[in-house]
Amino acid sequence: MKAGFVSIFGKPNAGKSTLLNALIGEKLAIVSKKVQTTRHRIKGILTGKDHQIVFSDTPGIIRPKYKLHEKMMQEVKNALEDADLALLLVDIKDDWNECDKIFEALHLKVPAVVVLNKIDLVDKVKQKEAEIFFSGKKYCRKVISISALSGVNRKKFIRELIDLMPEGEPFYHGDEITDRSTRFFIAEMIREKIYDLFEEELPYQTTVMITEFKEKKELIKILADIIVQRETQKGILLGAGGSKIKKLGTESRKEIEKFLGKKIFLELFVKVKEKWRDNELYLKEYGY
Repeated sequence: MKAGFVSIFGKPNAGKSTLLNALIGEKLAIVSKKVQTTRHRIKGILTGKDHQIVFSDTPGIIRPKYKLHEKMMQEVKNALEDADLALLLVDIKDDWNECDKIFEALHLKVPAVVVLNKIDLVDKVKQKEAEIFFSGKKYCRKVISISALSGVNRKKFIRELIDLMPEGEPFYHGDEITDRSTRFFIAEMIREKIYDLFEEELPYQTTVMITEFKEKKELIKILADIIVQRETQKGILLGAGGSKIKKLGTESRKEIEKFLGKKIFLELFVKVKEKWRDNELYLKEYGY
C-alpha cells in the first residue's frame, strides 16, 4: 500500500484548483479567472486498492501585503512541512525563470514533479523547450505535461505519482474525499459567485461566514454574512434596490442545491468590518 500527502504549489492562476478537482473527480476547490481565489489549504483524498493520496491545493505563492496574505502563505508552509511529494504547477505561458526562482525558494526536502499546465495553448516545440528547462532543475524528479481544463488522464497521472510515494497505511476512511466541513464549502461557493459577478478589487476585500445551517424536513435553511471593508462596498454588493445581492443569492442557491442535493432557503447579509484583512481577531473569527 502506498499512502502519503501530495501538495500542489505554484503561482496564482497556474491552475492548482482546477487540477485538484480533476484528480479527485469532484469540485472541491472554487475556481475563478481572477488571481488569488484560493485562500485556504484544501485537502482532496483519493483512495484506490493499492494507494491513498491526500492532495493539498494551496494558495498561489505571493509576497504578503497584509495579514490575510500572511495567513495564506502560512497554509503554503504547512503544506510544505507534511508533504511526501510536491507537485510544482507551471502555467506553460508564464515566465519559467520566475517559476524556477519560486520553486528554488521552497527548499524542498521531498521529491517534486513539475506539472506543465495549459499545454493546449502552445505548440509542441514550446512544450518540449519547457520540459527540457524544468527537467534539468535539481528539485525536479519528473515532468508531466497536461491541460487541467481540457482534461487530465487521471489513471496515468496517478500511476506516475504512486511510483514516487512512500509505503504506508491509509490516513482516512475509504469513502472520505476531504477533511473540510459542509459549511466551509457553502461559504466558498458564495465567495466564488462574488468573484464571478463583481469586478475590480471587491472580491478580494470580501469574505463569507455561514452563521446558520439548519436541516428541516423539506429544505435546509442557510444564513450567511458577507463581510466587506467599507460602506461603499456594501452599496455595490447590494445594488440598486437590492438587485445585485438578489442575483448573488439566486446564483449561489443553485450551486449549493446542486452540491447538497436538496432544496435550500438562503439569506445573505452584508456587514462592514473595517480593515478585516489586517485584523487578527476578525481573521480568526472568519476561519483564517
